[in-house]
Amino acid sequence: MAVGTPWFCANILFIAPEMREYPDALNIREETVMDDGLPTFETVFEDYTVPAGVKLESIPPVVIPVDAYTSETYARAENEKLWGKVWQIACRVEEIPNVGDYVTYEIVDESIIIVRTAPDQIQAFYNVCQHRGRRLMEGCGHAHQFVCKFHGWRWRINGQNVFVNDRKGWGDKMTPEEAKLQSVHCDTWGGWVWINMDPNCEPLLNYLDPAPDLLGPFQLDKMRYRWRQRLIFPCNWKTALEAFDESHHASTTHPQLNKYGVTPYWFCRTHGKHTWHGPAVSTNPGRPGATNSDTPAQSDGPDPRVAIWDSLNTIMVEVNSCTTDTIVNAAKRLIDELPAGTPTNVVLAHLSAAAERDDAARGVIWPKIPPEKMQASGHDWHLFPNSVILHGLTYALCYRARPNGSDPNSCIFETYVIERYPEGQEPKTEWEFVADPMDSRWPRVLQQDFDNMPEVQKGMKSRGFKGARPNPRQEVTVAHFHKTLASYMGLGAPQPFK
Repeated sequence: MAVGTPWFCANILFIAPEMREYPDALNIREETVMDDGLPTFETVFEDYTVPAGVKLESIPPVVIPVDAYTSETYARAENEKLWGKVWQIACRVEEIPNVGDYVTYEIVDESIIIVRTAPDQIQAFYNVCQHRGRRLMEGCGHAHQFVCKFHGWRWRINGQNVFVNDRKGWGDKMTPEEAKLQSVHCDTWGGWVWINMDPNCEPLLNYLDPAPDLLGPFQLDKMRYRWRQRLIFPCNWKTALEAFDESHHASTTHPQLNKYGVTPYWFCRTHGKHTWHGPAVSTNPGRPGATNSDTPAQSDGPDPRVAIWDSLNTIMVEVNSCTTDTIVNAAKRLIDELPAGTPTNVVLAHLSAAAERDDAARGVIWPKIPPEKMQASGHDWHLFPNSVILHGLTYALCYRARPNGSDPNSCIFETYVIERYPEGQEPKTEWEFVADPMDSRWPRVLQQDFDNMPEVQKGMKSRGFKGARPNPRQEVTVAHFHKTLASYMGLGAPQPFK
């Protein structure tokens, strides 16, 4: 899911002036009571307009053809037209800290070796022996040389060949240039290692624009893995990724998060190949998009000291991200440190200062980000083609989806959390393969998203389905993704409503 509120989203304090509370603009009615006692709400939009002052950029209604999700021919074409042409995340820099550390990255039929060749240099090579085509390395590890297990050819970690079995058999034709490993464009940004197989690709920072400007202040490169898991999922990689590309679904798919209100309106932004979104309108103070009210808490309303703590604790339990232990523990003290009736904005300011102070005491320094940068960055980014990042001041929840071969109905789906830690105190993590989406190691909120994904994939094959019709103002991110995708694929562009 894409989840966020002011106290556990990118900025736990700042809310843009345009993101205000408009309770009269919505019709919220309690529908039922969940097994855990929490109410679920239905938000009815049809009879209401977006309040004045709320900037929701919209597009004309479009239909997205289903071939991008269901066609085997389309899936096979992606290997050449898409994956061979784009910058994509291969790993985190922290996975290869020492010279000789390597990771292999698989995408469809290709395998790439990413290796640290010097303290300040990372290189990438096609993972294939230049003799008879055997794959050289698998997984991750440490190597002084790359050795082919078939005939024993060897390469230095910088790709230079050092041994050819019976080199004289080729006469003078098997030159060092002929025998070297074939390189792949490689660069770093945000703490990730990115690769691009197109020899004529544009520079990474140009490709990522405007993410380096808007996300750079969050210092994602200083974060380290907290946990990381993957599974094989029975849906297309785009079906999986789009479950996290918008927050329009959140109040329906995740009803337990509606306890203190909902965020029914989300703004979307696009630039170049990429998209991002964030909260615009809320039904209750303290929810994403709500005003930081300076009105004293009402006796018949939720105590913000309790509501903020309860919400943060719920998020940690249900998502295992989108906040930190430091913030949750600071929120737990609110009821002891502030008197009853304290206005929401004062509670949030106190929480922000306390959490920042607690982090500083343990060696975690929060980045200083101007409010206008915070507002502009939203809370959920889709970096084309296959990565989604929900960013915060000291953490990020990230998703990556890849094809599982050329099967349009299967993908490799990965979720990982990065967080800032005191120097040298980050946990030691490895990728865990958790095959069962209902395994308790997957947070409940993700399980709810997982429940949707295969059913969407099945539904797209129905004769009764004309194509995906994203909301023209709250799912612009999905439509733009397919517009960009079509520019690579040469087909599948969103079509206007007839």
